[in-house]
Amino acid sequence: MEIKEQLFRPVFITKGRKTGKQHAVMLRAVNYGGKIYFSRHRPDGDWFKNAIANPEVQIKYKDTTFTGIAKLVTDEKISEKISELKYPGEARAKEKRVTIQVTLNSS
Repeated sequence: MEIKEQLFRPVFITKGRKTGKQHAVMLRAVNYGGKIYFSRHRPDGDWFKNAIANPEVQIKYKDTTFTGIAKLVTDEKISEKISELKYPGEARAKEKRVTIQVTLNSS
């Protein structure tokens, strides 16, 4: 199975940077250019910090668990595009955000 939706709500699973335990949170995600993106207003969320510290992550969606590698997006143009896709027609689409890109492993 592959993720076909451009905008979807999976469970994002990271490994705790302090505890080493799994940390799961449901987030809004964007499927763009063959990668999965998660973003937030500031880089202070546990899931965000965990993904940076331990980039091997999982995405659970429609009874399937995908594995992948997360990395911080440093290209502001990509972050802007992800915000536009994540919040279509909303004012917050123009807010500056921090973004994580997940490259899914081949199945």
